[in-house]
Amino acid sequence: MTDSKKVRRTSGKRERLAAAAAQVLHAQGVAPTTLADIAAAAEVPVGNVYYYFKTKDELVEAAIDAHAQTLRGLITALDELPTPEERLKALLSGWVQQRELTAQYGCPTGTLASELDKRADGLDRSIAAVMRVLLDWAEGQFTQLGRADARELAVALIAAYQGISLLTNTFRDPELMATEVRRLERWIDSLTEGPATGDDDARE
Repeated sequence: MTDSKKVRRTSGKRERLAAAAAQVLHAQGVAPTTLADIAAAAEVPVGNVYYYFKTKDELVEAAIDAHAQTLRGLITALDELPTPEERLKALLSGWVQQRELTAQYGCPTGTLASELDKRADGLDRSIAAVMRVLLDWAEGQFTQLGRADARELAVALIAAYQGISLLTNTFRDPELMATEVRRLERWIDSLTEGPATGDDDARE
């Protein structure tokens, strides 16, 4: 998640509102969140919100863009690591570091995707595009590992994360995330030990 204090110090009002929207929507959900909630989180007078965003839906779109920017920054940092194994495990490490937040509110993009799926305004496709970026990146890492089943493995990895995020949030137990990540680390190690058969599965 974006550090809200850093955002307030270094960004303009529009960027602060977008980052605050991402945080508040994660914590409260779309339906109960008001423009006033987001303005307060961004430390922007509520009257100023309408200069940048006319409706709450526009702020939801801005929150999706904020998630996309955060993901792009994460991928840029991960790509600095020398091997695909290290990159994948660094991704897992980030999930563990966020386990307390996940226990409180769930996965930021996953919970938003679940809410927006019930709507017919196209925002569900926007959040799906963000999640696809991570899926495509993970596929690239498995391809670099020489796996012919790279797409299947990427889907299995992201599905495992979304599933454990749901359980971690449901049971308010951050250690569930830590346990699953350790298993996924062993799974990634196992993928480099033999030929790609298409039978390996993150749900082993």
